[in-house]
Amino acid sequence: MLVKIVDQIPSDEMHKAAWELYEGAFTDLRALAVQRHLMYQSEFDEVMRDQRVDKYLCLDDGGRLCGLSTFTNDLSAMPLIAPEYFERRWPDLYRQRKIWYVGFTAVGKDSRDTRAFAELVEAMHRTASDRNGMIAIDYCRYNDDQRNFGRVVRLMLRRLSSGALRAECMDQQSFWIYEFPTAA
Repeated sequence: MLVKIVDQIPSDEMHKAAWELYEGAFTDLRALAVQRHLMYQSEFDEVMRDQRVDKYLCLDDGGRLCGLSTFTNDLSAMPLIAPEYFERRWPDLYRQRKIWYVGFTAVGKDSRDTRAFAELVEAMHRTASDRNGMIAIDYCRYNDDQRNFGRVVRLMLRRLSSGALRAECMDQQSFWIYEFPTAA
C-alpha cells in the first residue's frame, strides 16, 4: 500500500473512483446521524478541486484507490468549522498554521480489513508531528460510540508518537427533539 499526497485529484477516472469510495464509505450515516455527514457530489467536487486541501490517496498494490482523506492547515478551507475557535484556543499554533483538520477519512468497504485506514492516519500524523503541530477531527456519536473511532485513533496516534500525546474532546453538539403527544 502507498499513500500519495496531492492537492488535486490527478484524473477524471481517479476523481470518479474517489467519489464512489467516499459515497460508499459514508452512505450508512445518512440514517444514523442527525447532521449530514455526506457531502453532495457538487460539494465533494469543490473540495477535490480546492488546492488548500491536501488529498491523501491510499492506493493498493495494484494502484487502485482504497482509501481517501482530506487534510489541511488552512482552516478557512473547511466550511463547517469556525477557524476563530482554533485561533482563540491556540493562537500561536493557529498563526503558524500548525493546526491540521481532517475533513474526512474514507476507506472502501472492500478494504476495511486492510491497513488502508492505518496508512492514512500514519501519513497525516507524519505531516502534523514533523511540524510540531496538532490534528483536529470530528466524529458523529454513532462512529464514536459504535465504532470507537475516538479511542481507536487516540491509541494509534499514541503508538505513532511513542506515547507523547495529549487528547481532548474540543466540543460537542447535542440534537434534541421535543415531542408533544396528544392526551389519551
